[in-house]
Amino acid sequence: MDTIEIPTPRRIEQAREKLGEKVRRTPVWEWEGDVADQLLSKETNIFLKLELFQYAGSFKPRGALMNMLDLTEEQLEKGVTAVSAGNHAIAVAYAAKSLGTTAKVVMPKTANNFRVEKCKSQGAVVELVDDVHVAFEWVKEIEEQESRAFIHPFEGKQTALGTATVGLELCQDIPMLDAVIVPIGGGGLCAGIASAVKQLNPDCKVYGVEPVGADSMSQSLQAGKPVEIEKVDTIADSLGAPHAAPYSFSLCQRFVDKVVTITDLKMAQMMRTMFEELKLAVEPAGASALAAAVGPLADKVIGKNVGIIVCGTNIDTENFQRIIGKTK
Repeated sequence: MDTIEIPTPRRIEQAREKLGEKVRRTPVWEWEGDVADQLLSKETNIFLKLELFQYAGSFKPRGALMNMLDLTEEQLEKGVTAVSAGNHAIAVAYAAKSLGTTAKVVMPKTANNFRVEKCKSQGAVVELVDDVHVAFEWVKEIEEQESRAFIHPFEGKQTALGTATVGLELCQDIPMLDAVIVPIGGGGLCAGIASAVKQLNPDCKVYGVEPVGADSMSQSLQAGKPVEIEKVDTIADSLGAPHAAPYSFSLCQRFVDKVVTITDLKMAQMMRTMFEELKLAVEPAGASALAAAVGPLADKVIGKNVGIIVCGTNIDTENFQRIIGKTK
């Protein structure tokens, strides 16, 4: 664990400069009012980092762009490829377009059509395959046959540097945070944010949150090494990574204080609350950090200044209505 290269504050600042205007500096908004008081007490200050307003609808362009900006001109000219059920594919398509190259993304046939069309609207070629396992095999074929650079959805130093810029911005905007809650899929977002927050504000606690049905990081931390889970079963498809990966796992192991799990129902309930009270229409993952704050982490954050990462909003109207409809 001690031998891994950690994203230093200076390198994170340089990463943010490198990303420039291709990535939005998303706002941090304090949620005040009766409902916030009821959920977490009047003494709790809730700061929402609104990554749902990021280009491509989620935090993902930060990591995708950092990886692509690290490619040589020759590599970039040959284009990129990726595998994803949605947010990462959209981000890679966006990043490729913004850098003047091409993207070919592989998605499972179960991927939401709204997300597939989002990829196509950014100019990507989308190839649909039977499932995620086939998708990873097919993306390797594309790499070899077309010499496209593979952009990993959550692993690697450049990915962590990119996601760390979320933590940098949050600490710059709200220096006195006591806790930050970060959604975990593969762990790339949490790895980066935790690295930034813990180095910039060592007293701030960093908590990760996973769906009960996709708890690969929880199981990996318990095992002391990255593991693969037998089955992914959650409405939060963007948090449905079947395994943890070495680099992001190591950063989480080093910098994250605790990882908790939440049910699909709690995410759906917070989706409803965020829509009714804040007029934010988020995907399940985007509601996960708030669900953890008012659920398993309530005793850790009540009376504190807490940062909530609202990570994405790539969901269509029909699915949004279907999910929140089940909370009635």
